[in-house]
Amino acid sequence: MNATKPFTIPKRLVYDAFKAVKANAGSAGVDKETIEDFESDLKDGLYRIWNRMSSGSYFPPPVKAVAIPKKNGGERILGVPTVADRVAQMVVKLVAGRSRRRRPSWRR
Repeated sequence: MNATKPFTIPKRLVYDAFKAVKANAGSAGVDKETIEDFESDLKDGLYRIWNRMSSGSYFPPPVKAVAIPKKNGGERILGVPTVADRVAQMVVKLVAGRSRRRRPSWRR
């Protein structure tokens, strides 16, 4: 049986997404894994994201809630995703950006 993944996501795109996330910096999410921690096992981490996204089984982990003070004295809650989830979100952003540049087949 020759099974293929339901979504075609180039592995290079996942790596490019990681580079963009690394350039944006940011803090660790609820799993307390920093960008440097993620990078220490980069090949396995990127493969895991690619495999789950391309098979349609990716499910984002919980988001870390951080209270941010407001100017008026109150506070708002900011959600901080994990590094892996930020990479997955960037993959989606890059794929969506690519498809928006192409003209839909029904408009040709």
